[in-house]
Order: sequence, then structure tokens, then C-alpha cells
Amino acid sequence: MRIYEGSPRQDFEEVFRSIGAFLDARGMRDILLLEVPDGFIVQGLVTAGGSAGAWSDTIGTVTKETLTFLDDDIAKFMEEAVARRGAGAPTGPNAGNHERALRVMGRWMDEQKPHDVFLFEQEGAYVVRLHHAGQAGSHHTLAEFTRDDIQGLVSQGPTLRGRPSAAGSPAAPPAPTATPAPPPAAPPTDPGWGGTEG
Repeated sequence: MRIYEGSPRQDFEEVFRSIGAFLDARGMRDILLLEVPDGFIVQGLVTAGGSAGAWSDTIGTVTKETLTFLDDDIAKFMEEAVARRGAGAPTGPNAGNHERALRVMGRWMDEQKPHDVFLFEQEGAYVVRLHHAGQAGSHHTLAEFTRDDIQGLVSQGPTLRGRPSAAGSPAAPPAPTATPAPPPAAPPTDPGWGGTEG
């Protein structure tokens, strides 16, 4: 899904918010999300078969699930999310953890305008890798969002509401540890090799 290659109908903030709401509904944790040309692939842990009752508590079985979200699926999720919010479903601080976290990280990503996105989550903290491509070449940017970073961005949400997250508008604060990945090293040279056999 190439949001910034001729597809102005959506942005990372809303796309990730919708995916996050779906993941929260499934109870998925420790997620990995990879952008592919026609959507996103998400992998995460889900607990199945657990129950709690007056007479017993069972933990259930933890399994790893892999989900593929195509562009059409995401458009449907976004429509459903708008309908849920219109019906008074929880939003903001009352929304699920992935919905809140992915939304605020998505807003930050919209400011960066990446070519594609990869992220993973471990116990509520996220590591994000953005690929930037342009006339000057391509590079990756890495950023880490701790639980505190996410909470800080969520708490700033009401002050940013109604303002577009596009270039030229006030930006969401960048992740504190965003650093560009180093360029690839040049291949080693051997000054004794002249290219001809002696």
C-alpha cells in the first residue's frame, strides 16, 4: 500500500488506527507489521481456549497468527471504525492499546512520508523502521517508541485533533530515538589485484 505514491484517500494514522482496533478485538500482542505492495502482513500472539469461571481458571494456548490486510480490507476496517466512533464506541484513552499506539505512531509516520514501513512490538514498546526513497537515494530510519513515549503522544492527541498531519502543518513530536541507518559500506578493495592474470 503506497500511501504517498498517488493515493491521497488515506494516511498512516487512520490506516494503523483501524488495523490496531482489529488487533485489539482479536486480543493480539507482540505484533510484527510489514508493509507490502498491496497492503500489510501482521503477525502476533493470540491466546485461545482460556476461560475463567467460579470453579476453574485456565490459561489457554498461545499461538502465533499471521494475517494479511489487503487495501480493500483496510478500506472496510476504516469505514467500520468511523461507524463505531459515530455509535459512541470507545475512542481516545478508552480505545484499545494497539489502536491508540498505532494511531499516534501513524501520525508521526505521516510527517516522515516513508516509502514503506516495518514495525514490531514487545510488551507495549515499538521499534519502527521507515524506508525513504527519493531522487537523492534511499535510506532507512529507525525509531523506538517506549510505553512512556506512546502515552505522551496519546495525551497530546486532543491538542492536535482537527489539524492535518501533512507537511507544513504542526508536526507530532518525533520519536526521541529516531536515527537514520548508516549507508552501506563500500566493497573492500585489494590494491594488489590489477584485474589481469600475471
